[in-house]
This record gives sequence, structure tokens and C-alpha cells, in this order.
Amino acid sequence: MKGIILAGGNGTRLMPLTAVTNKSLLPVYDRPMIYYPLQMMAEAGIEEVLVVTGGANCGEMMRVLKDGNQFGLSRLYFTVQEKAGGISQALALAEQFAHGEKTFVVLGDNLVFGGNVAGAVREFAKYSEGAKVFLKRVPDPERFGIVGISDGRIESIEEKPKAPQSNLAVTGLYLYDATVFDKIRQLKPSARGELEVTDLNRLYLDDGQLGFAMLDGQWIDAGTFDSLAEASEMAQQAADTVPLAVAA
Repeated sequence: MKGIILAGGNGTRLMPLTAVTNKSLLPVYDRPMIYYPLQMMAEAGIEEVLVVTGGANCGEMMRVLKDGNQFGLSRLYFTVQEKAGGISQALALAEQFAHGEKTFVVLGDNLVFGGNVAGAVREFAKYSEGAKVFLKRVPDPERFGIVGISDGRIESIEEKPKAPQSNLAVTGLYLYDATVFDKIRQLKPSARGELEVTDLNRLYLDDGQLGFAMLDGQWIDAGTFDSLAEASEMAQQAADTVPLAVAA
């Protein structure tokens, strides 16, 4: 199984910080933001990871992350998303890298502290087909992709609903089988001109192949000033409890 971290985009919600560097290189407590998803990949047993980054900061990303050995990875690759076109469009750039294997996809600004991610990833790699999303209960479901569940199965998925049918948010962690790239080719741009990950997940749902895991521990989308500050507090608490293992 291979890992893909999507760290492109313009990071407009964090301007002017993102005028200086890529959002995923901004500090969260004592290290760049992207270190956390990379460590999560390594803890799940992923050995090869592709980082999809924006063209303006790809040199900085390569300089900071090097070959990935400091995270326990065997190989770290990079590719450039020239223009922001949505999560699914960025994921499509990884088709050659994936080479027919299952993938663990994480958005570069989604951070998880504690929880069951590694076990769910290993189980999917061995036994599952289709796709699996990680869900987390949130107090403001209108800000996220929200699923409806019945009899232990996802029955609907909606992006930023005005009247949410649940508070179960789809986090930025996804598990996909090898058919994901064929499905991306079926997508059409949304009203904002992007290939949306919710539309991709809905194709799996329509095929009866979208599973889920409830995410334990703490999760945050560190894409705003407030959430970036909160992420640093979470990271400090996690480090005080269980030191984050990234080699110097």
C-alpha cells in the first residue's frame, strides 16, 4: 500500500503566511505541519509516500523533507500540482506512483493525535476493497462533508449541507483501492470548477463500496488561523503525553 499527501492548493485562508511558504510547511508546535501526516503514514506501515505540492514551493518542500528517511520511510517522492483544481484532481497526479496498489490519502493540513488510524489502514490493506473514509463527530457539521448512516452503512454523503442530517464529518483521510483513478476520470468539475472528493466518494457509495471508520483521538483541519493555533495546542499536549517520534 502506498501513501499520498496532498499539500498543494493556494492556502488563501492563511494569507499572508502562505505568501511566505506552503501551508503544510507552517509550524505546528515544534515542527512543520506536514511532519504529522508523514509520521502517521510511517506508523501505519506505509513505506513509500508521494507528496503532491504546489509549484511555487516545491523546492522548499524537497529541502525540508529530503528523502523521508527521518520519518522511517524507505522512499519519498514529489510531484507538482500546477494549478489548484480540487482534491480529486490532485489525487489523479498520483496514478503512476500508485501503480495499481491501494492508497492511503491524507490532506496535508489534517492532523490526528492518538486514535486508531494505523490499525484501520493495515486492515484495509489486507482485507478490503472499494474505499473507506474516516469520520469524526463535529459541533459545526455545515462546514464539512457530512454522511448519513443507517444500519451501520453510509447511505448518503453531502458537501457542506445547510441542513445537516448528522454531525458525522468526513475527515481528510481516505483509503482507496486501485479503481480510484478510473473513477476520477468519470468526474465532472463542480460549480467552483474543481474535481471534488465528495463526488469521488459518492461514486464508491453508488457502487456499494464506501465503508467508514470512526476516528478516535483528536482531529483538526488546520487551515485557518484559529485552527492552526489550536493544532499547536493539541500537538503540545500530545508531545507531553507521548513524544512524537521524528528523528532529528
